[in-house]
Amino acid sequence: MPGSGPIVPFVRDASFPVRSAWYTAPRRLLDYLLMYVQEGEMIAHVEGREALIRPGEFCLIQPGELHSLEGPSDTITPYVHMDVFYNAGREQSFVVRSGRVDVSGSEGLMQPRLEAVTGVRIPTRFVPANPAQFRDTMLKTIGIWQRRDFLGQLESHQLASGLVLEMLRSYSRGGADSPDRPEFLNWITSHMSLHLSEPLSVADMAGRAGLSPSRFSRVFRDRFGSPPHRFLLHLRVQRAQDLLQHTGLTMRQISGQCGFSDVHHFAKTFKKVSGQTPGAYRRASQPSR
Repeated sequence: MPGSGPIVPFVRDASFPVRSAWYTAPRRLLDYLLMYVQEGEMIAHVEGREALIRPGEFCLIQPGELHSLEGPSDTITPYVHMDVFYNAGREQSFVVRSGRVDVSGSEGLMQPRLEAVTGVRIPTRFVPANPAQFRDTMLKTIGIWQRRDFLGQLESHQLASGLVLEMLRSYSRGGADSPDRPEFLNWITSHMSLHLSEPLSVADMAGRAGLSPSRFSRVFRDRFGSPPHRFLLHLRVQRAQDLLQHTGLTMRQISGQCGFSDVHHFAKTFKKVSGQTPGAYRRASQPSR
């Protein structure tokens, strides 16, 4: 393995693939593969472990990891292939094709893994401290890189530096994932908003934050001034208000999209939080004729 060299991100390939059910055969990469699941679901098999990447979530495949990827159904999975550390031969490096496991002969081009250099371990399915900002930066990186002009290449490498910094910050000790820091849990509201239609539990969210449910609830209340369950209910109702005002969806459809178990539960919770029934809110929010 070559020396790590300075951190100088270099985007090698980036795209917004829209695919029907697909599969990539096992391979080992020379560089890093960062992916975002925009639509559908993706399964990553990495070194004998399996990770399910859902919509709104991120995946990182590090150099040399034996892996295969599959999308069981239609997906949109923006990706970035990049070097993180400078290598004088980076222009000769390449994206390893599907099915190629043996990369002997190219060891001098293989990037070192982040944990080996920085001591920071980033899991295959990772949660940045601010998912919405990370997503926007990643998508901007891809779009600008695809312009293929000098300024676009330069800016895409600069943006990639921000992506690497955010990943390291999110998982370093004493970083954004430390409950003692004020920015801890900044990512959780974006995560809630992206998954409102799903049965989010305090235990699930606590697991993502690396805390026990009781500790998570205390830290959440200190950070946002409300218990996580109540905060989530308010987000669901706010989303329902937006759908009632701006769409013609039925109460059953809105109930499902906002994560309520049934229409009765939706109506009861909506009135308790907003003071109005969903129907009354919809009528009051319609423009007068």
